[in-house]
Amino acid sequence: MTKDTFDNKETTLSVDLNEATLAVKESRFSDALKLLEISLNDHPDNIDCLYLAAVSSRFLKKFDKSQQFLEQLLTIAPDMGRAYQELGHLNRDSGNEEKAISNYRQACELNPALLASWNFLYQYFNANNNKPAADHSLEQINKLKSLPNILLYIDQIMNEGRLGVAEKKCREFLKKNPTHSYAMSQLSEIANRLGYFDDAETLLEKAVEFNPNDGELRMKYAMILRKKQKFAKTMQQVNILCEKFPNNLSYQAQRASEMMQNGDHNQAIDLFDDILKKNPFNFSSLTSKGHAQKTLGETEEAISSYQSAYKIKPDHGEAFFSLANLKTYSFTNEELENMNNQIQRFDLSLKDKTYFHFALAQGFESSKKYDEAFHHLEMGNKIKNDQSKYSIDRMDAELQAQIEICNKEFFNKLGEGGNKTKDPIFILGLPRAGSTLIEQILASHSMIDGTLELPNILSIAQSLRGGDIYGKEGNYPKSMTSLTLEQRDSLGSMFINDTMMHRQGAPMFTDKMPNNFRHIGLIHLILPNAKIIDARRYPLDCCFSMFKQLFAQGQEFSYGLKEAGSYYNSYVKLMNHWDDVLPNKVLRVNNEDVIDDLEGQVRRILNYIDIPFEENCISFHKTERSVRTASSEQVRQPINKKGMGRWKPYAKHLKPLLEIIDNNLLNQEDIDLINS
Repeated sequence: MTKDTFDNKETTLSVDLNEATLAVKESRFSDALKLLEISLNDHPDNIDCLYLAAVSSRFLKKFDKSQQFLEQLLTIAPDMGRAYQELGHLNRDSGNEEKAISNYRQACELNPALLASWNFLYQYFNANNNKPAADHSLEQINKLKSLPNILLYIDQIMNEGRLGVAEKKCREFLKKNPTHSYAMSQLSEIANRLGYFDDAETLLEKAVEFNPNDGELRMKYAMILRKKQKFAKTMQQVNILCEKFPNNLSYQAQRASEMMQNGDHNQAIDLFDDILKKNPFNFSSLTSKGHAQKTLGETEEAISSYQSAYKIKPDHGEAFFSLANLKTYSFTNEELENMNNQIQRFDLSLKDKTYFHFALAQGFESSKKYDEAFHHLEMGNKIKNDQSKYSIDRMDAELQAQIEICNKEFFNKLGEGGNKTKDPIFILGLPRAGSTLIEQILASHSMIDGTLELPNILSIAQSLRGGDIYGKEGNYPKSMTSLTLEQRDSLGSMFINDTMMHRQGAPMFTDKMPNNFRHIGLIHLILPNAKIIDARRYPLDCCFSMFKQLFAQGQEFSYGLKEAGSYYNSYVKLMNHWDDVLPNKVLRVNNEDVIDDLEGQVRRILNYIDIPFEENCISFHKTERSVRTASSEQVRQPINKKGMGRWKPYAKHLKPLLEIIDNNLLNQEDIDLINS
């Protein structure tokens, strides 16, 4: 096809879409459908055409045809809330109320700005005497009705991932209404989703100044401060909320959560207990209390809290998942039956459904029912993958840019520069690769503070992208080539100063953000004397462990075997590049080697860091400190081989992983097992 032909077809599509949209608005559904079917011959995957064709077919009572259009649409755009809303309308008009309500629930989860779905949910919950759900629906309806039409539209397209258009519309609105706090909140959310946290913080700070009595707005401001690890400021904002709204138990619970974030877990538990005295049925506070107890290593107490939570609310998926996430808990038959019953409910939220799938996977695995376990892993991961915007091609391009920019010539020309401190120790790699174990070992040393997965390097990288429009690709990593010696030193000093709040006075500290492996060039640029440890694990163990784990956020590549395998390949490729251009900069520590020879590997790591050996590092499991990652229970146990080969009972299901992962990284016997 020539460029002119392509342009002509695109122009024709645009004209036909406009005409079809007008026809739908004027209820000329036959005319609209004729135009749309012609357009779909040349553009069978056009989302707008498929959506309007489904709407037109439904109004013409061509329900089967409408269903076909929607099925095709959801194959292309599985996270499109409006498509689920239209499916709800279709099932409602076809007389299937249960399916309709399930569709409306899913629509609202994917796109909370869909007023029609909330209206139908309110009618249903109200008719069925579900007062909490009806009240929540009505609250959302009133909120959406209060918005100007343009802001409602921005909410809708933002939740469909059309961030570029949403940003443009939002900026246009703010030019005319510069102090509109909700529009500022919308623009901050766009910035937040694209990783521009500094801008998100500034926008919300101004919005709160303009509307200081808006509790929801101030909470958003607090949450972006938390994301930026500004815990003192976060607590300040939450305290203001508690003072302004003393009877709001949600704000009190948030205060307790911030105490947990600051390491005050015992104080947080006390506050949760106060909340529960006022409302013994507050299941979410019971769950959060369980999280605090788990972090402190009080496993039995955590189990009791989680069980109390689900007894109050049997469909509270998070409580069941939290039990499963302990890795040491075995579900009773009664609990398994309850989970199976709950997951069949048509009105169960996607969030809870995801929790139940991952929890059931753990439950079936404990009973060695591996096919059932894998089924639930597949279903849970599919929900998350459908909601994710993760792209293998986009990630590959991002990592390839690091290789192309940060080449030997780049580093040869660098010369001296950056903050010369030796304080930071970066533990990076992939999730579930043993980084928490290494951190626990190092944090047991008197000279090292164990901190958190710190976002500071990622934030610095984001700041180097430049540009006023969030949707732009940005200049990073190319922008690193123009950094002056002064800028490099300033960025390194900023990292040290901003992370000081997490330290307890030891000369050195860890940062175990796994995804920092993407930014080793930047780390070397601004912190040339920092130590970097690559925590690595055998591919099949690592990838399957990621697939089994429901992460809180930020690991979208883990929700598919293909995605996980591709990410592992790209990680190895990039780490090989760093080894080539920065020889001896990174210490690779294989999880299997640590398990086989703990003391030998501990001595090797400490020698690399250049600090003396301490026996406490060998008995790391006795170290009393809060651990917040998915591996919290494992690192409180002596070293063991329980995690090795846990993929093998699932071997027959792992061919999609085998097809994409570099087979040179695998043992032949494992390849044969999967293929058998």
